[in-house]
Amino acid sequence: MTEDDSIAQLLASTSKETDVASVETPEPEVVDRDPPGPSDEIMIEANQLSKFYGEFAATRNVNFQIKRGEVVAFLGPNGAGKSTTMKILTGYLSPSEGVASIAGYNMASERIAGSRHLGYLPENGPLYLDMTPHSLLSFFADARGMSRRARTERIEAVVDLCDLGSVIHKAIGKLSKGYRQRVGMAQALLHEPDVLIMDEPTAGLDPNQIQEVRNTMNRLGKDRTILLSTHIMQEVEAMANRVIMINEGHLVYDGPMNKLAESGETLDQAFRRKTEFIDTI
Repeated sequence: MTEDDSIAQLLASTSKETDVASVETPEPEVVDRDPPGPSDEIMIEANQLSKFYGEFAATRNVNFQIKRGEVVAFLGPNGAGKSTTMKILTGYLSPSEGVASIAGYNMASERIAGSRHLGYLPENGPLYLDMTPHSLLSFFADARGMSRRARTERIEAVVDLCDLGSVIHKAIGKLSKGYRQRVGMAQALLHEPDVLIMDEPTAGLDPNQIQEVRNTMNRLGKDRTILLSTHIMQEVEAMANRVIMINEGHLVYDGPMNKLAESGETLDQAFRRKTEFIDTI
C-alpha cells in the first residue's frame, strides 16, 4: 500500500466518524432564570450525558447544572430517560458518553467521595423487610462509618423529621407503603448530605404526609441541592423553583417553573406540549 493510499483511507475513516457525530439533537428551550439563590456553587452537573443500549439511546447529550440551594423538578413522561439520568448522576449506572458530577466529583471514577455528599431515594427503594427502621438506620450509619455519638444523634434527628417514632421498632415488612417511603427518606437524609436526588418521593403517601414532605423539602432546600422527579404538577408548584424536562432521552426545557406554561396554559397542558413525539434520529 502506498503512502497516498494510507492517507486516502484515513480521510475516509474520519469522514465516517464525522457523519456519525453529526446526528442532529433538538435544542432544549433554555429560559433565563432568576438570579441564583444562596450560592453559585455547582452541586449537580450533567455534561453531555448519553446512555446507549445497542442502537437505542436512553439519553443523548443531556446537559444541566444545579447550584446549592436550588430545588429542581425533573419531569418527563414514562420512558423519557429520567430514571436513567438519575441513576447515572448517582453513580449507579456508568454513562456511555459524558460526565456526571456530584459536588465536583466524577461519579464514574470518584463515586465513594461523591456519595458522601449525596442522599438518594429511588422509586420503591429497596429496604430490608425483616429489619426495623431503627436497625436499618443503624446499619446504614455503620456502613457510612459514623461514630456512635453521631449515629445516635442523626438517627434521632431523621426519626423526628420523618415522623417514624410510632413504628421505629416495628418490622419494615409490616409497615404501610407510606411508612416505608418515610424510612427510605430517613435513610437518604441520615448523613446530612449536601445533595438529595429523589425519584417520586411522595409516591404512596396520603395528603397529610404529602404536605409534610413538601414542608421538609422546602426547609432542606434552603441550604441543600434537591433534584426530584414527579408526575404530579402540584408537587412542582409546591416544591420546585426550576424545571428540567426530558423527552425521548433529550432535554426539551430548562428554566423557571413559572415560565414553563404559556399564556392561558395550565402546567398539565404545558407538559403535554413539551413532551409530544419528536423525530430525533
